[in-house]
Amino acid sequence: MTAVIESEEHKALRDAVAALGKRYGRDYVTRTVAEGKPPAELWSDAGKLGYLGVNLPEEYGGGGGGIAELSIVLEELGAAGSPLLMLVVSPAICGTVIARFGTEEQKRRWLPGLADGTRLMAFGITEPDAGSNSHRITTTARRDGTDWLLTGRKVFISGVDMADAVLIVGRTEDARTGTLKPCLFIVPTDTEGFHKQPIAMELNAAEKQFELTLDDVRLPAEALVGDEDAGLLQLFAGLNPERIMTAAFAIGMGRYALARAVGYARERTVWKAPIGAHQAIAHPLAQAHIDLELARLMMQKAAFLYDSGDDIGAGEAANMAKYAAGEACVRAVDQAVHTLGGNGLTREFGLASLITAARVARIAPVSREMILNYVSHQSLGLPKSY
Repeated sequence: MTAVIESEEHKALRDAVAALGKRYGRDYVTRTVAEGKPPAELWSDAGKLGYLGVNLPEEYGGGGGGIAELSIVLEELGAAGSPLLMLVVSPAICGTVIARFGTEEQKRRWLPGLADGTRLMAFGITEPDAGSNSHRITTTARRDGTDWLLTGRKVFISGVDMADAVLIVGRTEDARTGTLKPCLFIVPTDTEGFHKQPIAMELNAAEKQFELTLDDVRLPAEALVGDEDAGLLQLFAGLNPERIMTAAFAIGMGRYALARAVGYARERTVWKAPIGAHQAIAHPLAQAHIDLELARLMMQKAAFLYDSGDDIGAGEAANMAKYAAGEACVRAVDQAVHTLGGNGLTREFGLASLITAARVARIAPVSREMILNYVSHQSLGLPKSY
């Protein structure tokens, strides 16, 4: 098997998920956003069909596949105009971390629900003064007998209102003395001392963003995921899938926008010929298609490396895939809107809202500049400026 040629199973998965996405489409997402509701019906149907947990172990209710399969699910739903952002978070990050490093009890408690969609877990790493820089995280955990007390703040945490728990990235208190020891804790959202506050966003999305305040949240010893001294390894085991899935999200969005533009360019006629016959229209759309296809190849490579157990190789490829997909998505959406002219800004065609959404792929979960830093340092061996 290679990352370049998709198997018949992957092609069949694409077709099946695309059919589900088509049944919902962009109108469903637009309606849920207008109503201020999460995409619960689509999430439930995707769970019942086994798509949400396609990457999780079979013995815990999953499909036994990997991030390659889950990225197909998200890309195809996005290409149909109905992406599920929480696929990036619940099964890809949280499910992966628990499946790889969780205790048997944690796996039995959480993975079946994450796989069938009846339970959902958010992920809390970003902080007001640290961004996603795990070296500057100030959320701290200190022991109190056999329990842990967790204190700190998180921002831009997706889907907390839908979540049963949040996988919180903190650090043990002695990390402040110089030893970096990030740790991961499962924090049920109904735990005393756990507070959430919605963040007002210009971005219209079905999934809301939240600020979290953790005020001496008491957690039992079994809330810790994995080894207290291996937190960084475990953290990046979740961040690589996050980047791959963000690439899938962006590629799906870009494909949706491009398809709308191509359909319009075939039919819209000015001066006797469809506007798609003119190279000023056709060539930028062709370039957008090329860029999206190239980004998908890097995403497939990253998923293949990750699923093969090559965390180091996957780290480089996942960052490159996220960068390439974010750039390709922004260009595809921009060109799609431009192709439609004034119609590109109307609600009828559903493209204008993607202008803001597309930029998310450049910004989150890590900015394109930080990816360029990663590649310059890790891939090219250039010195750091920080």
